[in-house]
Amino acid sequence: MCGRYALISSPELIRRLLAYLDQPNFPLRYNIAPTQPVAIVRLAEGQRRFALVRWGLLPSWVKDPRTFSLVINARAETLNDKPAFRNAMKRRRCLIPADGFYEWKAEGDRKRPCFVRMKDGGPFAFAGLWETWIGPNGEEMDSAVIVTVPANSLLRPVHDRMPAILEPAEHVPWLDSDHVDQKTAAMLLKPAREGLLEFHEVSTAVNRTANDGPDLIAPFSAGPPETSPARRRRAKPSRRQGSLF
Repeated sequence: MCGRYALISSPELIRRLLAYLDQPNFPLRYNIAPTQPVAIVRLAEGQRRFALVRWGLLPSWVKDPRTFSLVINARAETLNDKPAFRNAMKRRRCLIPADGFYEWKAEGDRKRPCFVRMKDGGPFAFAGLWETWIGPNGEEMDSAVIVTVPANSLLRPVHDRMPAILEPAEHVPWLDSDHVDQKTAAMLLKPAREGLLEFHEVSTAVNRTANDGPDLIAPFSAGPPETSPARRRRAKPSRRQGSLF
């Protein structure tokens, strides 16, 4: 499961990691949530291109988006079988850049948020799928989903699933649907190798999509509510989702 993540590296560093042609400028985001615009990298005419799409896959065959449940994660084990993902797995695989993601550890009736990141603090890429939906009046929407796999031993005490993280050498075969079929690509989807990641508990301020700032990824300190920086700078409630830009 992956319901929130962060993209906080500079545009230059993300571009070097994923080697796309475009030079977009985007702000730091500490609390990217479903339905918001998210960055992806995909192939277009053999070149890697940066794009912004909605987080929440909408298959092309859906007649009315209002009747289709929001799909933000796709289980690696069923990508080649489920109609919602089968075609995208064949032809529309993508990379989703990130610097870390959140998981919630259940403890009784409480869930404690944890921030997961690379031990070296650097950015990485989730395995993703994307689709273009065209409405009855010609309107178009590009959307994406994050692929998940069983959790590795580090994260298993927190959650039984984790996003599929592709290492740099795996970016080419994952994106190259012309030469790498869906069954071969599926073999790249596995739990992160041991020793790659670390995590720590963070403030429950991340639970609100309106909150976005470096306090969200800081290690949690159980102090009085009035002294918590995350609480002091909490944004006012909003019904609007944030934007990557």
